[in-house]
Amino acid sequence: MPRVGYVLKVYPRFSETFVVTEILSREAAGEDLAIFALRPTTDARFHPEIAKVQAPVTHLPKPAKLSEAWSVLREARTVIPELDERLPAILDLLTRLEPSEAVQGVHLALRATQQGITHLHAHFGSMAARIARVAGAIADIPFSVTTHAKDLFHESVDHDLLHEILAHADHVVAISEFNRSFLVSRYPDLADKVVLIRNGLDLARFEYAAPAPLSGPLKVVAVGRLVEKKGFTHLIEAVRQLAGPHGSGRQVQVRIAGDGDQAASLAQEVAAAGLSDTIELLGPRHQEEIRELLRWADVMAAPCVVGADGNADGLPTVLLEAMAMGVPVIGSDVTGIPEAVRDGSTGQLISADRLGMGEVDELVAALERVAGPDYPREQIARAARELVEAEFDTARQALRLAGHQQGQALFAAAGVM
Repeated sequence: MPRVGYVLKVYPRFSETFVVTEILSREAAGEDLAIFALRPTTDARFHPEIAKVQAPVTHLPKPAKLSEAWSVLREARTVIPELDERLPAILDLLTRLEPSEAVQGVHLALRATQQGITHLHAHFGSMAARIARVAGAIADIPFSVTTHAKDLFHESVDHDLLHEILAHADHVVAISEFNRSFLVSRYPDLADKVVLIRNGLDLARFEYAAPAPLSGPLKVVAVGRLVEKKGFTHLIEAVRQLAGPHGSGRQVQVRIAGDGDQAASLAQEVAAAGLSDTIELLGPRHQEEIRELLRWADVMAAPCVVGADGNADGLPTVLLEAMAMGVPVIGSDVTGIPEAVRDGSTGQLISADRLGMGEVDELVAALERVAGPDYPREQIARAARELVEAEFDTARQALRLAGHQQGQALFAAAGVM
C-alpha cells in the first residue's frame, strides 16, 4: 500500500498552517502518511488542528558528534544492503551539503525504509528537499518538492544546488502560476516536472457570511509574521496619513496579529505616530482566534513587499481565509497574490513596488475605497468566495497532489487531475 512520508524542517510550526491543512485533507481521503521533522519546534503556541493529525512523527536529530553520524551510517548499512552501491553515486552532492544534512539524509533513508515509505514529499526547496533527495537516492524512494517563496526568491538561494535537487525529483509543485513560470523560466529543462497545485483551505471551517454594512470606524485586520515582506510598516504609515491633518480624517481601527523580528520596531512606529489607540499589535493568534478577528473586520489588508534580501510572500493563506469568509481584501501584486486578489473583482490590488519605495498613496486610496458607501462589498465578497471554492479547495488540491505521488489513474476518475 502506498505510504507518503512528509519531510519538514520543523514540525509543528505555528506559521505553516497550509502544511497541516494539506496533511489533514489527505488523511481524510484515506491516505497513509508519516511525518519526518529535521529540527525541533521552538514555537510556544500551536493551532488546535495539529491534534487532529494522525500521522506518526519521527524527529531526526541533528548529529552533534562524529560518533552519532557513524552510528547512523552503521545502522543504515544493516537495513539497506544496497547502501554501499548507492552512496558513491551521490558523493558529489553530499560534499556540497552541510555535514548534518548529509547525515540526516542517511538517517531519513533508514527510517523511511523501516516504515515502508513509498514516496517522500518535502515542503520548501531548501533543507527538507536536500535531505529528501539524499534519502531518496539511498533508499531508492521517489521524492517530490513543494516550492514556496523564500526557497526560490531569497538572495541566499544557491540556484545551482536547487536545480540539482529539483532535477532528480519525481515532480516539483508550484503553489502559484507566478512560481510555475519562474521555475520553468529559470530551469527550462524541468518544464515537464513542474505542476501547479495551489495551497488550499478546508472550506467547511471558513463559512461565508455576506459583509455587513459599515458603521463606525473602518475595522482593518492584518495577520502574519512581523517581518519586512509582510509590509506592516506601510500599513501603519497609511493609517497615519488617513488620520493626519492632511488626510480625510477617516476613523480607522486596526488589529495586527502575529509575532516576529519587527515586533519591537513596529510598536515604536505605532507609538511615534500617536496611533496607540488606533492600532493594536495582538501578538500571535491561533486559527480560531484568527477566524474571530476576520468576523470582526470590515477589510483585511496584506500590503506585502519584496524584502531587501529578495524574500517575498507566495500567497498568504490568511488572505484566502478572509476571502472565503466574505471579508473584503486589499493585497499587493507580489508573486501569486494577483491570482487570488483580482483588482475590482475579488478585491483591491495595489503596487508592491510603490510600497517598497515608501509610497503608500495606493494603500490609502484602497482603504478609502472599501470604506466608501458605493463600494460593492457584497458583490466582491461573493466573487472572492467563488474563486476560493473553485481554485483553493484543499480537498481537491490534496487529491491532485496524491494523484501525482501515488499514480494518476487512481484519481483520474474523480476528475481532479
